[in-house]
Amino acid sequence: MDIALILGILAAFGALYAMITMEGAHVEALLHPAPMILVFGATIAIGVASGTVRDTISAVSALPRAFKGIGGASSDALIRKIVGYAETARGEGLLALESAVDDERDPFLRQALQNIADGTDAEDLRLIMEDQVTSAAARNRTASRFYTMMGGYAPTVGIVGTVVSLTHVLEQLDKPDTLGPLIAAAFVATLWGLLSANFIWLPIGGRLQRLAELEVDRMTLLMEGMLAVQSGSAPHLVEERLRALAPDAPKKSSRRTSDAPSIEQIP
Repeated sequence: MDIALILGILAAFGALYAMITMEGAHVEALLHPAPMILVFGATIAIGVASGTVRDTISAVSALPRAFKGIGGASSDALIRKIVGYAETARGEGLLALESAVDDERDPFLRQALQNIADGTDAEDLRLIMEDQVTSAAARNRTASRFYTMMGGYAPTVGIVGTVVSLTHVLEQLDKPDTLGPLIAAAFVATLWGLLSANFIWLPIGGRLQRLAELEVDRMTLLMEGMLAVQSGSAPHLVEERLRALAPDAPKKSSRRTSDAPSIEQIP
């Protein structure tokens, strides 16, 4: 579980709380239900109206992933697994991979194993896997765009709330003692519009976009690996290629620098 989003949001609100405390103000002054209901309710409603019901369902279902991260095996573990499949294919043939289908938990990798064992043509296999990568990227992009759009709407909704509140303030000009608190309350809507956009919606949208990029990278790594397995590439060549594709995977050198001859030793 990657808690970067949780830590970031908590730290942002913590910094806000520190500022309020240092200024001698009170948090309760910001917790007015009316502007919060308008900002959050209207922003979500406009976000829903900007897309389709399916887009909203996709965005809501992606929200837990934004907080938890992708999870799963590391790039190094995936590479070692694919190298194991390459060794099996070289030693026992592609049909031997069928025995690993039921044990494979990753649906993308499991389907690739099944297609290879069924004798799917290399070009057809590449097209199938590329379509799956494209489809996953589109789903993730939809969820990211939903929250990013709400981050754009929230400040404007906050301004609407402030204008509505100021209209009420103008009705109270004959009561100067009440103007100060009313004006302060009016600007709470703008504050929550800015806070919700920059502390909540935009970070979630950015996080989902980054997770989408990582997911595409992971699926591309698996695709290239399984295509190499199908082509009968040597396991060590498969490993070298995949480690070159995965920047976070440790690089393995077949020969240590200390074992190399010095210039003086070369005849």
